[in-house]
Formats: sequence, C-alpha cells, structure tokens
Amino acid sequence: MNPEIHHEPSEISYDEQFYPARPRPLKPSVRRAARVDAQSGEPVPDNPKYVEWLINQSILHDAKLIAEQLSGKGSMWQNPYADPNPRAAVERGSVWFTAYPISIITAPGASFLSSLGDESLWQAFSEIGVTAVHTGPVKQAGGIKGWRATPSVDGHFDRISMQIDSAFGTEEEFRKLCVVAAAYDGIVIDDIVPGHTGKGADFRLAEMAHADYPGIYHMVEIEQQDWHLLPRVPDGRDAVNIDADTEAQLARAGYIIGQLQRVIFYELGVKETNWSVTPAVMGVDGVERRWVYLHYFKAGQPSINWLDPSFAGMRLVIGDACHSIADLGAGALRLDANGFLGVERRTEGLPGWSEGHPLSEAANHLIASIVRKMGGFTFQELNLTIDDIKAMGTTGADLSYDFINRPAYQHALVMGNTEFLRLTMNLARDHGVDAASLVHALQNHDELTFELVHFATLHKDDEFDYGGESVTGADLGDRIRKDLCERLTGRWAPYNRTFTTNGIACTTASVITAALGIRDLDRMDDADIDTVKQAHLLLAMFNALQPGVFALSGWDLCGLLPVPSEDVADLLAEGDTRWINRGAHDLMGVNPDAERSESGIPRGHSLYGSLPVQLQDPTSFARRLARIIDVRNRFGIATAVQLDVPTVSHKGLLVMVHELADASLEVTVLNFTSEEIAATVQSQFLPAGSPAVNLFTDEQIGTVDELHSFPITLAPYEGVPVVVRPESA
Repeated sequence: MNPEIHHEPSEISYDEQFYPARPRPLKPSVRRAARVDAQSGEPVPDNPKYVEWLINQSILHDAKLIAEQLSGKGSMWQNPYADPNPRAAVERGSVWFTAYPISIITAPGASFLSSLGDESLWQAFSEIGVTAVHTGPVKQAGGIKGWRATPSVDGHFDRISMQIDSAFGTEEEFRKLCVVAAAYDGIVIDDIVPGHTGKGADFRLAEMAHADYPGIYHMVEIEQQDWHLLPRVPDGRDAVNIDADTEAQLARAGYIIGQLQRVIFYELGVKETNWSVTPAVMGVDGVERRWVYLHYFKAGQPSINWLDPSFAGMRLVIGDACHSIADLGAGALRLDANGFLGVERRTEGLPGWSEGHPLSEAANHLIASIVRKMGGFTFQELNLTIDDIKAMGTTGADLSYDFINRPAYQHALVMGNTEFLRLTMNLARDHGVDAASLVHALQNHDELTFELVHFATLHKDDEFDYGGESVTGADLGDRIRKDLCERLTGRWAPYNRTFTTNGIACTTASVITAALGIRDLDRMDDADIDTVKQAHLLLAMFNALQPGVFALSGWDLCGLLPVPSEDVADLLAEGDTRWINRGAHDLMGVNPDAERSESGIPRGHSLYGSLPVQLQDPTSFARRLARIIDVRNRFGIATAVQLDVPTVSHKGLLVMVHELADASLEVTVLNFTSEEIAATVQSQFLPAGSPAVNLFTDEQIGTVDELHSFPITLAPYEGVPVVVRPESA
C-alpha cells in the first residue's frame, strides 16, 4: 500500500471488512438482553439473585447465546477448515505488531483500543510495513469475590468474561480498529485462552456445584471424611497450593492423577505442585464442599477440562472464539496455553501425562477448525518439543510461535557463535517443521524463555554434536542456559533478572547491551546506542528475512530498556520479574509528560524515540527496519521455502538459503559478531555461474563458483540479503 495515500475509516464498512463467507456480526443486544447487573442481597449461594448475577456474568452463559445465533447458518459452511494453511495465513498478515495493552501510553483521555485504531498510527505502520496488529488480552480478567471484581494475577491472561475490559476501551472501539486495519489491508488478531480461565463467575459457580459449571475445570470434590488430608486455607484466601506429599496422598486415594511432568512457575512455598485446594465452599444445594483443582500456571488460573461429559469447557472456549471472530471482527486468534489440554494418569511411579497428549492435538484441531470455518486463522504459543509443534501444527493452529529458535538466536548474539542456532534450525527442518509456519519474533510480553523443552524432556538422553563433542540433550540445554545466565544477568548485567526456572526477564535492547558488555545503562553514549541499534536490526533481519511471520513489539520499535526493579517492586513481590521487561511506551509521542500508562506501568527508557520522530530520520531504527521489510515484501521471502542452513566459514556467521516463487534463491547472510568477517557463503543449492546481488544496494557482489560458493565481507552486526538467479529462473 502506498504510504502517501490517506485512508478514511468511512471508506470501508464493518460488514465489508469481512470475507464474503464470514458470518456477519452478531447482535450484541441478544447477548446482553439477559444480562442482570442488579446486585441485591448477600453474595451467597442461597441468594437466587446472586446466582443469577453470576450466571449472566459467565463466559459459558454467553457462549450459549452466541451459539444460538450461529448454529444453522449457511455462512458456517463456506470455508475449508480441516487443514492448516500457514502460507495463506502469512499472506493475510506477514508483519505483526504485538501490543501489550497495559504498557501502551495513550493520549490523555484516549483508550488503548481507540489509540490502536488511530489513523496516524496505521499510517506509521504502513510506512514501516506492519500489516497486522495483535491486540494482546483486552477482555475482562482477574476474578470475582462476592459482588466485587478482583485484579488480574497474570497480565490479563486469567480471562473471566467475553466483555472488553473498560480499562482498554469498548467493543465499538475494537470494531472500529478492525475497520481501520482493513482500510490499510491489515487485520486484527485477538486472544483466546483454551487452557484456563481466571476465578470469575464460571469458577465461582463451579465451586458452588451449580449445573454443569464444575465440568469446565479439572476440579475434584474431596469427600468430607478425607478433609484431614487437606491443608488449612488461611483466612482471607480462597485456595492454597498443596505440597508434594499431599499431592501423592490424594493420588493414592484416587482423587487426582498426582504429579505432572513439570511444575511451571515453580516457587518454594508459593507453587510446589500444579494443584490447589479450596476451603469449604457452600453449594447452591446447601452442601459444603472442598475442591482440589488443577492449574498449570498460577493459582488464579484454574485449568479447563476438555474431556468432561458435559463438554462445558469446550463450549466455553469455542463460544469465546466465535465471539472474537463473528462479533468483534478479528481476523485471527492467538491460542494461549494450548499445549496443556489433556492430562492422564500413568502407571505407578511415573508422572501424569500432561504434555504432548493426543487430547491437546484433538482440542486444538477443533478450535482451529471453528476459526477457519468462520474465515479466520490461528497461531499457537506452544513452548514444547519440536515434535509437539509439528504434531499440533498438522491439524491444529495454522502458525506456531518460534520457541525453537528464539533463545538460540539470542545465544548466537551473546556468544558471537551461531552453532546452537544452526543446530536448532536444522533440527526443526529435519522434524518437518516448515519455517513458513512459524511466527519469528523479537520481544513479546514474556521473558526470554530458555527452558529448551525439546532438549530437557523427550530428547534429554539423545546425543547431539555440539562444540566438537557429543553431548546429551539434557547437558546441552544446561550448557545453553548457563551461557545465557552468565552473559545476560548478574554483576555484568544487573538490569536483567532471571524469571523462576523459565528464562530471563529482559528487553531485546538489554540483551544487546549485555552482549556488548554495557553494565551501566545510564552511561550509554550515542556510539553505544548506534551499536545497539545495529545489533537490533541484525536480529530483526534474522526474523524477517526468512519464511513465516515477522513479529515485533512496541518495546522493539522504541528500543526500550528494562524498568528499574525498584519502580515495579510491588509487582515483583511474588517473584514475577517479567514486569521489568514490560515498561510503558508512547509509540506516537502523544503524551510526553506521562510517567506511567493508564494501567500504572512505569514508563521505560526509550533509546530510539517515538515513531513520528523516527520516521523523519532516514538513519533511525524504524526507517532502516522499513527497508528490511520492503526487501522481504518485494521478493516474497515470507512465503518462500527454506532449503538450507549450511555450515559456515566463521563461527559468528549465519546463512539461510530460500527458494523464491520465481525459482530464484534468496540468501540471508548475517554477522552475529562485533568484528568484520570476510566470509565465504557455500551451499549445495547455489548454482555455479550465477551472479550474487545485494538486495539492499542492487550491486553484484560476486559470482557463484564451481564449489557453489561466493565471497562476501560483512561489517560488525551487519546482515545482507542476496539474490542468486539461475539462468533458468
């Protein structure tokens, strides 16, 4: 799209932005007509008004009303849905901006959604090359206690409603965002969380044993004669995590399946198992019950049961997906925490089967199919093995987040050595994972995840060639984690912090400063910032100049550094260090005096400045990024085929060879070191006698010789896209 063309939202209507075969927007009045907002009497189970109020706040209730509007409609049968189509998804949105609502600084009085749908922002996105916006979680989250809402415990990923959280805007503002995006040939990507909810109306009704609400969750009623097995829940708490001994006793008693394959977010005294227990809760039938419930993540995120006879959990999730696509107008959905949808007891002495379970594959097929049926697509954030990503992508989500290579490319930067990155990229291809099916991302809202699940679980005993020796997967994972921790945290990079056993809380910029040996961020000069910018663009090239989606965030566009720990001390109190990498940022420079976002997140220090300022400077990060994306678009790299990640002539070099639609070859050559490299690029796929042309300058840099190689010299942290055109192309 020509960036000089100004688009008015009125040029395209809400209905017109949909594919012709997509269901038309639902009638919100139908869903809301039955909503009871009146609060009368005490919030207790024997108060019919309270129970009715909870029902009308629940996701399951809204899911039923939405299904009634979509069932039996011809539009539900116009789109193919069985098979994922990664390249079609990439063509609809090739470059994503991933937002995090609570970290966006808006103009005074403007909401997050209205700001995201602002014409000036989309004009800037158009100049850079962004074609899709992932809103992040914007629906109500947290919990309900009595009549009162309680805050989110996990950055709004503990969803409790289909309603947009008023802190972020309104449904109408979401719909307008979709209209503006469509005017720029873009799409909006929303979220659903198939793995858990928050402790909202659905969970409270489940605790009260109302109707089929207990069937939503992995929750088990403990008989009163066995309450002595359960720990006391302190006054004021609605649950407490059980320890490993209690977990084992309840498993032996036949209540739960017991220990699972791992405890995500493990923290002594906070989360020692994946199970928590409630105090005695009065049911709608007058019976007191104590429940033990599963939560893969935090205690405020009870896990959804995908194989209960009521199928209540499935109905809740599918209804939520339908709401986002058919009612709000999103073109795609992220499936968060979607790899943990099946749990099963195993033989005595073995942990329960909770990862890579066939039920997860089946459930994801259902979710992705309903979204494709309505003309959308899905992507998954699945931090499991490469085997699991391949299996789940066969029938499930169209795209997968690239958890395979994300820690590996950061390891390449901090070590000045691409060996581990080349290993992971070749492993993925050997497993049949198409690079075009991956979302290759810079920073998102989470930590630098270095669990390296592929090496730590299924392949922990496999042998891998690394560093000139054969090492087991477990030892290799330990070595990479040690490298990252030593180089990115501690006395040499005190601004970064580890996050439990999952990874490192940092921004892309602070990964780079640590790699450069910059200990004091307050003493950086212009030369330091220029070097950070160059290395940041190198990482952008790695992600953008290969097939698949390229995703980046406001933290990347503004070059944000971590927030000082003392500025978010209250948020770090329970050990969640990720808040240091979620600093607030003002993309458009609309509120320069704001010290915090509307949600209270402190403003982070920006190295690059706002987009309007950057777009006036041809040497800025944003302008140079636009040049990279322009090459990506002009040559169709996003939908190319990755043929080779060959061995290299220098340990700091990375080469990726891609076949383009016209049979030409695009070769991305990257220098991950602080030194100049005079390199030889060699691959069996390079045809001898063909010219090699720099796509940034259109200058020929050499000719492929009889050894299928050509020479190239790269400056520190430089990347060059090269096209090699065989005579037959």
